[in-house]
Amino acid sequence: MCSSDLWEPQVNGVVRTLKQTRAELEKMGHILDMITPLEFKTIPCPTYPDIALSLFPKKGVVEKLDKFAPDAIHIATEGPLGIAARSYAIKRNLPFTTAYHTRFPEYVKARTGIPLALTYKFLRWFHDPSQAVMAPTDVVKNDLEQYGFTNVVLWTRGVDLNIFQPRPEKVLNTNHPIFLYVGRVAVEKNIEAFLELKLPGSKWVVGDGPAIESLKDKYPEVSYLGVLQQEELAKVYSSADVFVFPSKTDTFGLVLLEAMACGLPVAAYPVTGPVDVIGSSKAGAMSADLREACLAALNIPRESAREHAEKFSWQAATEQFVAHLQPVDRHTTRSEEHTSELQSLRHLVC
Repeated sequence: MCSSDLWEPQVNGVVRTLKQTRAELEKMGHILDMITPLEFKTIPCPTYPDIALSLFPKKGVVEKLDKFAPDAIHIATEGPLGIAARSYAIKRNLPFTTAYHTRFPEYVKARTGIPLALTYKFLRWFHDPSQAVMAPTDVVKNDLEQYGFTNVVLWTRGVDLNIFQPRPEKVLNTNHPIFLYVGRVAVEKNIEAFLELKLPGSKWVVGDGPAIESLKDKYPEVSYLGVLQQEELAKVYSSADVFVFPSKTDTFGLVLLEAMACGLPVAAYPVTGPVDVIGSSKAGAMSADLREACLAALNIPRESAREHAEKFSWQAATEQFVAHLQPVDRHTTRSEEHTSELQSLRHLVC
């Protein structure tokens, strides 16, 4: 069972990761249940109204966990639902795993000015009882360990290569070369570092978030699209010439894989996320000078980007996820045969 404070209708890397992992787990024969904000009264998160925070979820979380009786508990986020699920497991002496999806302390500092040390202290409190804290890259794993985390393991990411593939349709109608950003439109994504660059051709931003209106006002020459479904998004990737990833705080960046799977070369800073995804491949260009990376990416063959993306699969990532789960021993009177069946099927509430 898995609890997540991030869920639909949000469209972001965490939600996509959880949905894709759930689909892969069901293909493997697992029975899943999810605890999400859709089941509770919520309020908008301060400074980030797109995120719904569940109000007083403890009773509902306890009832759902008791009813489902999972063989493994995974807590995806550190919000109200995650805290309630954590409390449930600790009080009943049940093992559980957690995940570290985003650079939460850096985001909080960017929005509120709260020091990193204070937020990392909270995160250590939250994750310390977990049997395994799943991090998306080795760089993030090492970073967490430097902040005092001792139970960090690797859980990588993948891309749906059937949806995200080169498409013949050209749906962007501005001058080439077309430079594209896709993702959450928020201050921590450092989008202005891209929009203020002097580049040939035109720029597009796809996505929504709290910074969208201010960016539209400040950069009216840029073309903007809202949140797109995956099929349409694949067409947009296929229509652009370079995917620009200006974030310096992402832990992975699923959009990097999506872009490359559609044959779109990437331009990025040499930081966590791009370094882990692009690596030493020829699928993208990284530089401390983002303009330099953008121009260099124009010379990368689209075939190189697609070839590199094909190395990432959701099946492999999900198998890695399952290997980290910790089985719950409830000391019940189930028959040995029935217990074995449940342990192989009733794994999660993601």
